[in-house]
Amino acid sequence: MKIFSLFLFMTVGVLTGTKHYYKKETITTVEVERMNTRISEIRNMISINPKYNTKIAFFVDMRIPSGKNRFFVYDLENNKILDQGLVAHGSGSETGIKGALKFSNTPNSNCTALGRYSIEKCYKGGFGKAYKLNGLDETNNNALKRAIVLHYYSAVPYEEQDYYISMSHGCPMVSEQFFKRIEKIIDTSKSKIILDVYY
Repeated sequence: MKIFSLFLFMTVGVLTGTKHYYKKETITTVEVERMNTRISEIRNMISINPKYNTKIAFFVDMRIPSGKNRFFVYDLENNKILDQGLVAHGSGSETGIKGALKFSNTPNSNCTALGRYSIEKCYKGGFGKAYKLNGLDETNNNALKRAIVLHYYSAVPYEEQDYYISMSHGCPMVSEQFFKRIEKIIDTSKSKIILDVYY
């Protein structure tokens, strides 16, 4: 496990021709270990269900501050991060304590809900193109009812910040530039991609 963690850590930010997307120092060893646990769980889940993509999964680590890259596109076959970007959390998740978030699956809470989501069909909404998210766990099974979707918003910066970014009503909300990269992955996938939001 330690060797795999080191390999993952060393491969962060390495993708030929797209160096400007990444910064190696943005993910720590602790964050790598946390992700490793989630990757194992996702691998177990998709190995028994053929409707999910076995090559790519998305991970969002809510312990990382919102001004830092915490949305990761992960290559499950080659054990490496392919891309990363900023993602907003719900305004209802704020606790008033810096770095501490709370989470809820309750409608109208404006909170982020933790758990695994399958990325469903896209539609055109108030923010433009968006993807419906189907919550697969008890902690997020109200996602469709709550209209929790993956979308972009102009107020979400593209570059990492030293301060917290804008918040959503509970949706994972990214910059338009990052959205354009991940939509290509979603739209060309023949099976559903898993988005795992954890803390």
